[in-house]
Amino acid sequence: MQNAITELEQLTLTSSAKSFLRETAKWCKFLSILGFVFVGIMIIASFFIGSLYNNMPQAQGMPFDFRAMMTGMYLVLGLIYIFPIYYLYQFSVKMKKALISKDDEVLAKAFEMLKSHYKFVGVLAIILLSLYVLAIVIGLIAALSSGSAF
Repeated sequence: MQNAITELEQLTLTSSAKSFLRETAKWCKFLSILGFVFVGIMIIASFFIGSLYNNMPQAQGMPFDFRAMMTGMYLVLGLIYIFPIYYLYQFSVKMKKALISKDDEVLAKAFEMLKSHYKFVGVLAIILLSLYVLAIVIGLIAALSSGSAF
């Protein structure tokens, strides 16, 4: 038996649902603007963070330029974080527009941006978890091969 929603291929938003979406869009806009500010700070700080690490004694004996590596790492992280923040911002703008204009296509586009945001964050989480597992395995192998006990 099919659901009435799938038969009609439409979904009616109640006034409380619209209110929740309006409030969600406001919070998403706030969080995305805050995210853009912090990414900007991260990118600006990337040019200075390397000098902090270069003054550390353990960084003196590195066979590579630790300052350039840290600058590059912060730049890459800043550029990666721009995408989910952009998707979140686009969701908030399009959701507000959809609620005002009552346009189904704009509403669908808003939810597409939200899906893109969560998909990006999910893939990034999987990559980070995989890197953590890899680091743990490499650490265990190195500890076992050196003969040290836990």
